[in-house]
Amino acid sequence: MSVLRPKLRALEVVVIQDERHGRALMLRDTEGIAPSPVVVPAASSAVLARFDGRRSIDEIAREVTRSTGQQVDAAHVSRLADELERAWMLDSPRFHARRRTVVQSFDAASIRMAAHAGGAYHGDRLRLADFIERQCLGVARPQGGAPPGVPRGAPRRMVGLCAPHMDLWRAAVGYGHAYAALEQALDGPGLEEVDTFVLLGTSHAPMRRPYAVCEKTFATPLGPLDPDREMIAELAAASRFDVHEDQYLHKNEHSIEFQAVFVRHLLGDRAARIVPILCGLSDCQARRRDPAQDDGAESFLKALGDALATRRDRILVIAGADLAHVGPRFGDRAPLDERQRMALRERDLASIERATSIDPPGFFADVAQDLGTRRVCGLGPIYTLLRALPSSSRGEMLHYEQCIDPEEGSIVSHTSLGFYG
Repeated sequence: MSVLRPKLRALEVVVIQDERHGRALMLRDTEGIAPSPVVVPAASSAVLARFDGRRSIDEIAREVTRSTGQQVDAAHVSRLADELERAWMLDSPRFHARRRTVVQSFDAASIRMAAHAGGAYHGDRLRLADFIERQCLGVARPQGGAPPGVPRGAPRRMVGLCAPHMDLWRAAVGYGHAYAALEQALDGPGLEEVDTFVLLGTSHAPMRRPYAVCEKTFATPLGPLDPDREMIAELAAASRFDVHEDQYLHKNEHSIEFQAVFVRHLLGDRAARIVPILCGLSDCQARRRDPAQDDGAESFLKALGDALATRRDRILVIAGADLAHVGPRFGDRAPLDERQRMALRERDLASIERATSIDPPGFFADVAQDLGTRRVCGLGPIYTLLRALPSSSRGEMLHYEQCIDPEEGSIVSHTSLGFYG
């Protein structure tokens, strides 16, 4: 196998400590075409940066040698390119052939399988239910009758929820606060008729369209959740783009899968349907431009708002969204110290205040200003949630947490928010 002008695909790159390479780069295919990540020495970053499809192997070797002062021969570059080609990490005819096969297989399936069961959470039904009860809901259920963070007083109808989308092990308490509030709302007055849950998630793989709707049954260890095909058809008819074009990206995406697990647990045998939507916002996020200025995104947002308005008493919107991603794992030079962690908290709380005030443009602008350094990956679903809610709604912060990696100090922050109206 010989790659003449290697072109690296859009991959997630995470900095790790590896037994073989020391400081290393883990390349992960968030699209799910490559079955396994690839780990390469961090020193290979200069080579990978030149895998753009324009340079030859010899040109890459010469440029890296010149720019780094370290001798890099063409044979080394060729071996790395071949390794990545075998692992489906390069943008090549071989990769595109495999992608077509994998996408066609997913499109033909009626069920979206639980991709992360047994990894990010228990795959066994009984162990999963016990974990959710004890480690999540059990630590957050209120003792006095009001949902966590919600003042006592006249009952208010929950219209929306924001929960983490980290793995259940690390974000158990955050999930607990979010879904304990939903649990109480479902048991109280006002939500007796709710039978559809719109699940908004982040796409960790690049999307071609602003939104991607999945019209498949979501399998979970606790039972399936069927799609609301009527509502999905309405969204498709009113949007100025094909809402199913990026449907394949749901296959391995965890941000919606984790919400489906909790919804299924809370519902038990209660019948309900879901509308799973990945929120990529197209190039709006990359250009830091409010999606309201994008014809495609705005057409979908209007369609979503209209669909919700006609189902006012039967629907609830849930966003699976994390906040900041900072530290060495995400490319920063060092972990945050205590002062920096407090500053991060203040920045996160400023964004949360925009969200709980139901200020979609303000939230988007606030997050966009430091998106490249704070790396908030929940911008799309939270913005979409805020646009979908009635303007008279108000939010409450139920929980905020910074999950710190015990080995190298990187942080992922997340929040749980309840919206009432």
